[in-house]
Amino acid sequence: MLSTLFVVLFALSARAGTSTRLPALLEANQPTAASNSSIVCVAGQCLQGSSNTSLGVSLSASDVTNSVLLLPGQYTATTNPQLVHDLLTSSHATLAPHPGFANASAPALPLNVEVAPGLAIYAQSLYSGQAAFSSLPSAPVSNSSTPLKAESLAMASSVWVALSFGSNGRAVLWDSVPDIAQLPQRNTGSISLLDMQSSTCSPPCASSGTCSASGTCTCAPGFNGTSCETCAAGFFGPTCKACPAGCASCDEGIGGSGRCLTPPVAPPLSACNCLNGECASDGSCACNPGWTLGANGTACAKCTDGFFATSTGDCKVCSLGCTSCADGSGNCLTCGTHFTQDQNDATKCTTVPTTAGGAPCPDGSFGDGTNCAACSASCNTCSGATSNDCTSCPKSHFLTNNGSCVAASSTGVCDGSKLIADNNKGKCDTCGAKCTSCEIASFNVASTVNQLKCTGCLKGTVLSNGQCIDSCPTGTFLSPKDNITCTACDSSCSTCSGSATSCLSCPNNQLALDGKCVSSCPSNTFSASGSCIACHPDCATCSGSSFTQCASCPSNRPVLSNGRCLPTCSKAQFFDTTSGTCQSCDASCSSCSGTGPSSCLACSSTSQVLRSGACVAANCNNSTSVVPGLGLCLSDLVVVTSPAENNGTITEPTKPTPSPPATSTSGARPLAWWEILLMTLGCAFIFLLYWRRRARKRRAQRTAAFAAQKRLDPKTNWRWRLLRFGEKLFGHRRSRRAQAAAPPPITTEDVESEAIQLMKMRNAEEARHHNEMEKLQLFGAYEYSRAGSTRSSHPPPSSSSLNGRGQDHLKHHNDVAEQVSRASMYSQATGEPRKAPEPRQPVNKNLLTTLARYPSSVSSSGRSYMYSSSPADARLVDVDLPAASNPSPSSTALSSLRVTASEFLRDLFTLTPLCTSILKHSTASVSRIYARRRRAM
Repeated sequence: MLSTLFVVLFALSARAGTSTRLPALLEANQPTAASNSSIVCVAGQCLQGSSNTSLGVSLSASDVTNSVLLLPGQYTATTNPQLVHDLLTSSHATLAPHPGFANASAPALPLNVEVAPGLAIYAQSLYSGQAAFSSLPSAPVSNSSTPLKAESLAMASSVWVALSFGSNGRAVLWDSVPDIAQLPQRNTGSISLLDMQSSTCSPPCASSGTCSASGTCTCAPGFNGTSCETCAAGFFGPTCKACPAGCASCDEGIGGSGRCLTPPVAPPLSACNCLNGECASDGSCACNPGWTLGANGTACAKCTDGFFATSTGDCKVCSLGCTSCADGSGNCLTCGTHFTQDQNDATKCTTVPTTAGGAPCPDGSFGDGTNCAACSASCNTCSGATSNDCTSCPKSHFLTNNGSCVAASSTGVCDGSKLIADNNKGKCDTCGAKCTSCEIASFNVASTVNQLKCTGCLKGTVLSNGQCIDSCPTGTFLSPKDNITCTACDSSCSTCSGSATSCLSCPNNQLALDGKCVSSCPSNTFSASGSCIACHPDCATCSGSSFTQCASCPSNRPVLSNGRCLPTCSKAQFFDTTSGTCQSCDASCSSCSGTGPSSCLACSSTSQVLRSGACVAANCNNSTSVVPGLGLCLSDLVVVTSPAENNGTITEPTKPTPSPPATSTSGARPLAWWEILLMTLGCAFIFLLYWRRRARKRRAQRTAAFAAQKRLDPKTNWRWRLLRFGEKLFGHRRSRRAQAAAPPPITTEDVESEAIQLMKMRNAEEARHHNEMEKLQLFGAYEYSRAGSTRSSHPPPSSSSLNGRGQDHLKHHNDVAEQVSRASMYSQATGEPRKAPEPRQPVNKNLLTTLARYPSSVSSSGRSYMYSSSPADARLVDVDLPAASNPSPSSTALSSLRVTASEFLRDLFTLTPLCTSILKHSTASVSRIYARRRRAM
């Protein structure tokens, strides 16, 4: 139950963890590290600085610049300083209470700031950190303890809290504690919360009740009384358990046994006004045989005709032939037809024989006036021919009230009824007033009605030894099996309840204890009326069952005062376990846990604070004093972070309260200057935000267009797309890693590389061309070889001696010779004349396209060439290279030269080593360019 009441507190304790201890901080007059700049006030003084306390209520107003934290105390319209006065008297003032303080939207003067009845705990010392609050419990707390890890506690002045400090024992707190580490018992042992109650109840509540804030005791279920000291009606035992189910009343009370005293079924008279019968489901009454409606209107209250009332309250049948008889004696008052009063026995009527023609008829017949007619076979004598006209019955048969004869069972019950056979009367008689059924064991002709035993009883009665009576006699108990039959107790018990061995009283001067018989009563019980009765739950030992008859007390209520066991001494006292009495605290303590000045739990002087269980001078800073009820200085709660006038102290007196300004008819107040400024700044900020967003969007569009035109938009993977999404979402600048790398500038090496590529493409095209020409000029090549072999011995013929065909042949011979003698790279490199036409290689179409895109080439000497568009002479025209920082004279001179294609190729071939070096450098440059572009992607 305790864990349920303080579940919020202990959830906080689990999060509190280890916090900074107060001793060193208080010695330096500084609180724990604070992070909030605020103004903390008590009545008459405020201190401005950093504070992390969460105790009190926050007071603010829209027409006052600053807000304050009000600590516990009373505040009025004249309370200093002026800031507090302005806030309290403002029509726009609002309150924001911290945990443990009453909720209020606006201050009502005078304003009382106080902890609500209950306990507030804080995760850190000096009432700081996470806070939680629990009000007073609504039901008594069971004898259990729960660990508590709070570092400071705040409570109302009318509340006390019982704590356990492990091996250091139990202590009762009456005042707030700014740091538990300063308590005398805190040096060793863990803290557990035992109980929490209000001190406003007088007299104090019993253990089964808890004192509420209104000063009344709230009882646990089943308890009653001003102090919750007794059991309510229908409850019994030390814990006030409910009486057994179905039991109208039991042995109840603190010392009751719970034995059922009233049968579970209510008497029928209270249900349908039925005295000797049973109530039907429709509310009618079914009377037992022999009973009818009484003169007073009560059903089944008198005997019907043919029956008489006995001294035992039963209705018995009249004798044979008697139609009415006197109550009590049974004397026959009226005899039936063919019967006459017996002269020797007033209770009987004798038979008058019937006649026929003046002569009597024999048994078994009756006279009809002229003849004797036979009776029914079931009759011994009769007054008519039917079976219902019997006046007497043969042996083993019995006459009923309707004139018929019936047989009896082996138990003496007349067939077809609940009546019992009476051999003496020869009739079927009733079982008894309270019996609903009965029997005679081993019934025979010698059996009498005195031998009958009831087997069923009317509701509201019990069956004991064959009789229906109102309650079980001594030495028996009502069987819980049917709640009707009384069963004998065991021989070890004088009286019992519930079972044969559950003794209520014992023989041989023994005492009953929990259903057993013992020779003496144990502790926490006392002897009374032959039984051991449990003490009141408040007592450990007692002399009686009352809560004011305690002889000793349990550990949770150790204080014995005027026969009562109380949970605590008064505020200025402590419980001395050695003497078992309350002792006064030291004069310096307002409450304590032991003797001497070093066992204080709170200080009595307003200029002292608690240090390790002792009260020492406060020595408050910033001209502050000890806050009443909190046990620490105002300067301990606030750290003045920067030097200011009066060290942050605000104590100026209040000025006369100005009259409230006239309210506008429209109901709206004019805006203050700072409100207008805030609105202007807000509008400017929104405009700037919109302008920046629009500019950023336009810049992004231009950048994207430029990148698309220059093909600079790299392919990024999903990681970079996710990065850009986050940057756009949070307005971050574009990551440099995700930016596309700018194309590198075109250098001389790049141009030279293009020249080499053009040279390779030209050579490939010439090779392809010459390959095709070799196929076409196969015959010419053959002539060339033949001509070459005869050149030395046969000079070419002269043109004058040749005819037309010879001239053509000579012309072809000269062309071949010109081709062979033409300068080539081979002849220039080896110094030997070429012996075959210069081969031509094919040119790739893609390279031709590239050539058209990049038509320039560079010679090995640094000259730039471009093919001339003149079809007559395929020349290379030089173009300008990118200007070097310091151009050499040779490069300046070469830039103006114009050469033919053959000269360019010859120069290039002669400078093969230089071309090879250029090719290496170009390859390295291409690798660097490719690496830079890969890194940019």
